[in-house]
Amino acid sequence: MQFGRSYEEFEVGATYKHWPGKTVTEFDDHMFCLLTMNHHPLHLDTHYAEETTQFGKNVVVGNYVYSILLGMSVPDISGKAIANLEIESLRHVAPTFHGDTLYGETTVLDKWESTSKDDRGVVHVETIGYNQDGKVVCIFRRKVMVPKDNYLEARGGEQPGRPTPQPDKNWPGPDAKAD
Repeated sequence: MQFGRSYEEFEVGATYKHWPGKTVTEFDDHMFCLLTMNHHPLHLDTHYAEETTQFGKNVVVGNYVYSILLGMSVPDISGKAIANLEIESLRHVAPTFHGDTLYGETTVLDKWESTSKDDRGVVHVETIGYNQDGKVVCIFRRKVMVPKDNYLEARGGEQPGRPTPQPDKNWPGPDAKAD
């Protein structure tokens, strides 16, 4: 299974549909809020949300929605990235609730070669996230520096840094004869 892409593999206009989706649980949302010290009652206090908000229930914190979608896009977009250069825009256009399942897809808007190093380029992409009903909830654009094929070849190919299993007393190696 491919993990990320080199510069040459991106085509302007291509759309990558990220799979699988992620169902957001109350636990996920509360843990993210607590880890990031976002204690707003809209996310953590059911009574508050039911009694005082237009939604009548807790809303998943937006940064968690963004983080899920960004993570979903890694195998298709930035799995080989040298650097994430910029989040150009981030819009939360509809709420996400506990129990919603998020799906995402990313479209390549543009790409260009680096002007300072000939072994990399920049890819400009837009990711949309939507729920199980197809309602778009989040849209963001970012720029990612990705390697060219020659960069990857110089560093070990498709899976750079991957070690080779070494035979020892617990595993005799692939060439050992089975008993």
